[in-house]
Amino acid sequence: MKKPFAFGAMLLLTTNLVAPTAFAQSGASAGAPTPTAPPSTTPTSQSDAGQADQQEEEVEISTPGADSTDSGEIVVIGRNIPNVIRATPQVVSVLSAEDIARTGEGDIAGALTRVTGLSVVGNGFVFVRGLGDRYSSALLNGSPLPSPEPLRRTVPLDIFPTSVVGSALVQKTYSVNYPAEFGGGVINLTTKAIPKEGFVSIGGSVTLDTETTSEYGYTYEGGSRDWRGYDDGTRKVPAFIKEVGLNGAQIPADQVAQLANSPTTIMQGNYHIPANFSGELSLGQRFNAGDVQFGIVASAGISNSWKTRDAIQQDTNAEDGTLRSDYRTIITDNRAVVNGLLGLGAEFGDQTIRWTNVYIHDTVKQARGASATLYPNTSGFERFNQTTAWFERELFESQLVGEFKFDDLSLDVRGAYAKTSRNSPYERSFVSRIEPGVGWVNALNASNEQAQIAFSELDETLWSGQADLSYKLNTAFPLRLSAGYYYQDQQRSSSRFSFAYRYEPGGALPLGYRYLRPDLLLTPAVLQAINGQLGGCPNGLCLVLDNISGGQGAAVYDAGLTIHAGYLQADIEPLEGAKATIGVRYETAKEFVGTNVAGAGTDLDNGYWLPAATVTWNFAQNQQLRLHASKTIARPQFRELAPQFYQDFDSDRLFFGNPALVDSQLYNAEARYEWFFGRNERLTVAGFFKKIDNPIEQVSAFPTLDSRITTGFSYVPEAKLYGGEIELQKYVPLDFLGGGFFSTRRLLVVANYTYTKSSITADSTPVPDINAGPNGIVLRLANLLYRDGAPLTGQSDHLVNFQLGIEDTQSTSQVTLLVNYASDRVTARGASNASGVGFLPDVYEKPGVRLDLVARQGIPLFGGEIELKFEARNLTKTKFQEFQDFASGRRVYVNRWDQGRTFSLGATIKL
Repeated sequence: MKKPFAFGAMLLLTTNLVAPTAFAQSGASAGAPTPTAPPSTTPTSQSDAGQADQQEEEVEISTPGADSTDSGEIVVIGRNIPNVIRATPQVVSVLSAEDIARTGEGDIAGALTRVTGLSVVGNGFVFVRGLGDRYSSALLNGSPLPSPEPLRRTVPLDIFPTSVVGSALVQKTYSVNYPAEFGGGVINLTTKAIPKEGFVSIGGSVTLDTETTSEYGYTYEGGSRDWRGYDDGTRKVPAFIKEVGLNGAQIPADQVAQLANSPTTIMQGNYHIPANFSGELSLGQRFNAGDVQFGIVASAGISNSWKTRDAIQQDTNAEDGTLRSDYRTIITDNRAVVNGLLGLGAEFGDQTIRWTNVYIHDTVKQARGASATLYPNTSGFERFNQTTAWFERELFESQLVGEFKFDDLSLDVRGAYAKTSRNSPYERSFVSRIEPGVGWVNALNASNEQAQIAFSELDETLWSGQADLSYKLNTAFPLRLSAGYYYQDQQRSSSRFSFAYRYEPGGALPLGYRYLRPDLLLTPAVLQAINGQLGGCPNGLCLVLDNISGGQGAAVYDAGLTIHAGYLQADIEPLEGAKATIGVRYETAKEFVGTNVAGAGTDLDNGYWLPAATVTWNFAQNQQLRLHASKTIARPQFRELAPQFYQDFDSDRLFFGNPALVDSQLYNAEARYEWFFGRNERLTVAGFFKKIDNPIEQVSAFPTLDSRITTGFSYVPEAKLYGGEIELQKYVPLDFLGGGFFSTRRLLVVANYTYTKSSITADSTPVPDINAGPNGIVLRLANLLYRDGAPLTGQSDHLVNFQLGIEDTQSTSQVTLLVNYASDRVTARGASNASGVGFLPDVYEKPGVRLDLVARQGIPLFGGEIELKFEARNLTKTKFQEFQDFASGRRVYVNRWDQGRTFSLGATIKL
């Protein structure tokens, strides 16, 4: 049990990697409607024959491209090759709605960790084959999404509840109908559209966390609607904040009183943190009007969860690892998510029109307390840092898609508008000392005792449109030509205004006032007493707010990215069983970041020719070989370019952008062998290689010997990444054990392993220092910023997923054991040594092994079904660990806490 501070008294992943058997796709590159099996695919074994009558699960997928393949025209040797594999020449993995349900995950990021080569780092950001979100993109029904995260341009996938996602496709090899920013892969989420039949579903769940539920944590009052993630006006920001924040002025005493806001200030200990809960409602209906079929799908959900981290947080700037600070920190996050989806669709003949609207509101209410006696310039007294914050993120997208087929001609058009925002008002922090027998002391003397408040806001809009046309030529061999145009306009505005409380004309607060707790210290009555009277400063003594926004880089920045692109592609089958997809894309982009700091902006204007080719050879019964080569790019993200400080609430790190970054260029190659030895069963082996020019990487530094570490960005001349994957999925019918219970049940075994190795080249090439900004570009040798040969940030050498389950083929009944392992990976670079020679060790995260158990059971009820679900997560009780290992044998724990086991029980009524 957590005690308060003295002062405060292989998995499922491939689950579908294989089970994506069907690709009833509506977008082209994914393929045509489910084709019939070619006549040459006669069962050749008892296993094949026994599975011949099993229907492949239909998976609805909407991706960019206009039916660039026509699997019905391609002769494939072997009946076991799934339709998704027939339909696309690229290397893809698909999670269907059933696959996602089997994982039991509540958000799509968690479900994707079950896919070969994928891992989730931080708060929902998916890494593909060791390449971070900078090298991957996320699409919704084939259209891009803006991000509500200041540090990223891609959306964190943990904000997508699985209830609104119909399928998730991961494409690991590049095709020119996708945007040029493609390194590790692209993740395309398809929302549910026209249902096969009407349905109503209502469900809920309760979850207990052994490290959080009914344990000690911190919280604060806030507003009456906090449990839903919406502010009720308690955090309304006065108009003068923006005005004063922009002109750099000081906030006088009378306005300081308007920011008292006790409900966001006083942090309280809670010995019984509540349990987590969630609820959702979804419905759909299908209507016929003559030859036109209409459909509607709607869903709404709400969840409220708690997570407490009782952490050790240490740091050092010494070459031997001697600790500089050693904090014990308790952080409690209360996260509330509200989501909704409304989809309308129409089908007439081979034509489909869909209008999809998605809304997600995701809020984290955080309270943090940290205690230490070891810290820079220690006074010998215990120090207590208190922080209260509110991070409110919102995403809305409206998208219209039309998919049309006219004999040999296919046309796909899509347009979307998306908006995201992130609001974080009243980020309060207090640094106080604890005197034995006295308690809390904060004299606001700007050294070891201080108080600050910050207001940040981010808004981003994204307009996108794409038109794709493909035509099947009447030639001696199958040949389809495709062409398309893509447009994107993305605009972001971001502000962060920070202020420090200060007692004028300097020095410390008068005795008596120093001992007040934070909410009392800042009340109008106390401020009036300190200042003599509101609006005046008798004898020059006032409690004011100094504007420190300028000292933290740009207070405001605007950013934009405008893209125009076109492509040509040919799909050809010159020989029976051999198919080639060859294309080229030309993409031009203008990216800018403008700030309120002179000389600190960025303007990039680049265009690229990007070729891609994939050859597929169906050389034997149910076996294929794929070869792929392509060139792609990765652009700097807005936040990496903006010279503004940003505190990441998840990693507890301070980031600062660099306006001198440039685009990265990637050269990709892959070879893959696939053997489908049974329906929904396969063995695949792949090898891949990537060379990256000018990859952007983190740089860590201590601005002063006493300041906290800051993470900036630069790039190295080159990086290389290579590796291999192997995956196996096998079903074993259990009817040999006898009739009854086992007659319709089967054993599922899924295993996959990914090996990845990467290294950066840090030589004597000049690269931008992280101090680049208002004073122009500062160049330093790459080997003075980075350790030559170090791995890419976020890349694990080994990823293992294992899944063992028993499921009923005729009804909802599954028990699945899920195992996931990721080896150590770099999460932050070690700073340069104070001597100027060498570096401190990199910060590594140790994900370790996780064991999960998911059980689902359907029970007939009034013509429908009630589905019961039980989940047990992190049964291994794996700790979260980030650390630095020094040659002296010391280990410094940057972040370390116990992650709890979680147990969830839910029920869903389906009618």
